[in-house]
Amino acid sequence: MSHIFYCKKCKNYTLEKICPSCKINTVSKNPPRFSPQDHYGKYRRKLKKIQKVD
Repeated sequence: MSHIFYCKKCKNYTLEKICPSCKINTVSKNPPRFSPQDHYGKYRRKLKKIQKVD
C-alpha cells in the first residue's frame, strides 16, 4: 500500500518521500488515527479555536 505525500514548497502530491520536481523531503498528508483516549485532543481543539478567532 502506498502513502500519499505532499511537497510544501511546490504544493504537489506524490508517492515518493522526496519530491521529484524540487528534491526536498515531503510530508505525509494522512490524518492522525482516531483514538477514544485522545491524550492531545484538548490541545488540538484549543489551538483550532484560537486560529478561528485570529
